[in-house]
Amino acid sequence: MKTRGMGSVYRQKGRRIWWVKFYYRGKAIRESCGSTVRKVAVALLKRRLAEMGSGRFHPDAERVMFEDLAKMLEADYLRNGRRSWDRAANSLTHLRQAFGLSRAVDITPDRVDGYIASRMESGAKPATVRLELAALGRMFTLAYRAGRIASRPPFSSITVDNARTGFFEEEDLRRVVAFLPAHLRPVALFAYLTGWRKSEVVGLRWKDVDFAAGTARLEVGTTKNREGRVFPFWALPELAALMREQRERHQAFEKATGRVIPWVFHHGGRTLCDFHTAWRSACRKAGVPGRLFHDLRRSAVRNLERGGVSRSVAMKLTGHKTETVYRRYAIVSERDLGEGVQKLAAMRMGSVRAASGAVAGSASAERIAQPLERSMVREARLELAWVSPLDPKSSASANSATLAR
Repeated sequence: MKTRGMGSVYRQKGRRIWWVKFYYRGKAIRESCGSTVRKVAVALLKRRLAEMGSGRFHPDAERVMFEDLAKMLEADYLRNGRRSWDRAANSLTHLRQAFGLSRAVDITPDRVDGYIASRMESGAKPATVRLELAALGRMFTLAYRAGRIASRPPFSSITVDNARTGFFEEEDLRRVVAFLPAHLRPVALFAYLTGWRKSEVVGLRWKDVDFAAGTARLEVGTTKNREGRVFPFWALPELAALMREQRERHQAFEKATGRVIPWVFHHGGRTLCDFHTAWRSACRKAGVPGRLFHDLRRSAVRNLERGGVSRSVAMKLTGHKTETVYRRYAIVSERDLGEGVQKLAAMRMGSVRAASGAVAGSASAERIAQPLERSMVREARLELAWVSPLDPKSSASANSATLAR
């Protein structure tokens, strides 16, 4: 096929593969369709002409390699000062094993689907695979915006349901703290009372603590969402006492060693980096194995909810930027449910007493109200038994009583 101004399809002498030829900005472009079928070459030519007409044709797209995309991703992270480059670099390591020698145009949705299946079979967590897919998608988005490729393929993703529900009751925390090394005990208590992230707690410096105002401050750019934050520890006596004790220990250490230590929490003057082993050991000895340090943050959010603190204020204290994420942390325990039903029972009994009091002096009304009130108490106890069956025997008796009625 050869049409003036529209390009042509042809085969080289002695070859079976069909090629297409067309002109782009006065330059002849030749491209193999990779097939011995002429219709495939015609379809390729039409597609290229359509891309030129819509401004989506990129003659160098065939030469863009995976490594070119990886370099664009790294440059994007450095340019924007993203702090999660280590995680992205780890994703690139796995992506490179599958696509390292591939051209960008050869990284197709079906190959990515195969990559997902392979990673899942190898034991990779869904959340990890999703991060790798996000990195791959970002690479193609950057290349498309830079005009290096014609389009961004619609890669598949996977659903991740990894929302944790762990939290600490006060007695659980006290047991864990008792098994922690001395230098980590105030760290855990501070995180439990403030809801701050681990990196924010261990990175707190004395220059950001104002005892005159009774506040601890996180400067702009030092938090996960890069927003500053202030926690008025003066309003929480237990936290204020903890900060005073920590200052006394800190001053004694500086006096004994002659060193100036900028961090509020440290171990022999060294920053606290990774104490996962000590934390895991303390949780196991305390009878709560598997709990995370981050569960202290969830516990703080739940305590704020229990205390009736408005959600907007609580989010400012803990540093949650969106209410969607905050709600994931506002965990409701069985004890909270039981207390809720107890409040319902108290409201219903109050209504009965009010009704009987309105007709005080009437003997018949009193005879009616007393059995009704006893009935309400019995119903409230049965409801509590169903909500929080702490004693199997009591639950069984409650169930049989209900059936008997």
